[in-house]
Amino acid sequence: MAIRKLSAGDIIEARCTKCREILNHRIVAMVEDKIMRVECNTCLGVHNYHAPPAAKEPKAAKVAAPRKPRATSTTPRVAKKDPVESEREEWALLQPTFDIEKAVSYNMAGTFRTKHLVLHTVFGLGLVKAVIVPNKMQVLFKDGIKLLRCG
Repeated sequence: MAIRKLSAGDIIEARCTKCREILNHRIVAMVEDKIMRVECNTCLGVHNYHAPPAAKEPKAAKVAAPRKPRATSTTPRVAKKDPVESEREEWALLQPTFDIEKAVSYNMAGTFRTKHLVLHTVFGLGLVKAVIVPNKMQVLFKDGIKLLRCG
């Protein structure tokens, strides 16, 4: 089967500069066998010929080389603890050392110091872990650390 030569007036696919897509175009001008100008059949815009990009062939899958074990450490990794669980463990360790008599009732306007005991109406007994300037504090309760407002 013979391949027919393209000539002015033939329809070809080209990238339209106005539509920004690969669409059918009519050849308007040629120099020898080279297409110079085309007219888009969709928007009727006349522009220089831009050939559609060549279809890319899929890349061959890379075969990964087997990984060598690191020589730096032979100890197995330990999974990170759940933060809530670690807070509960800390509470269980510290709770026997608490002197409930020294606990101060929580008040939003009150001033507190780290390592002091606080008695909250909802959360119960707690230990002040950190005071965050200007008006917040972290308190460790049985259920975990809570952020409370303070004087």
